[in-house]
Amino acid sequence: MSLLVQKYGGTSVASIERIKQVATRIARSKRTGNDLVVVVSAMAGETNRLLALAHEISELPDEREKDVLLASGEQVSVALLTLALKELAIERVPISAIKCELKRIGLTVKRAF
Repeated sequence: MSLLVQKYGGTSVASIERIKQVATRIARSKRTGNDLVVVVSAMAGETNRLLALAHEISELPDEREKDVLLASGEQVSVALLTLALKELAIERVPISAIKCELKRIGLTVKRAF
């Protein structure tokens, strides 16, 4: 048994069909005995849509508010994937990034927005 971290970007969760495919892949890995941590991005295009909304209100949106806004896109993906996993009878615990204590090792990545 291994602990695997799987990351799915926006294209991988761009539609309900793709989310179901991701859930099937996760279920397959889980059923082989692996422990999993799964990270998902907002659905394709959602981050850009949310940023555009923020810029309609403010020319220079505050970073804190942008973080909250963009996290909402990720939360949609988390919720939909969790529902798909439930349909496959896979144990799951949805956790937002803000509730996880994550420690950075190595390189610092600056956001592009």
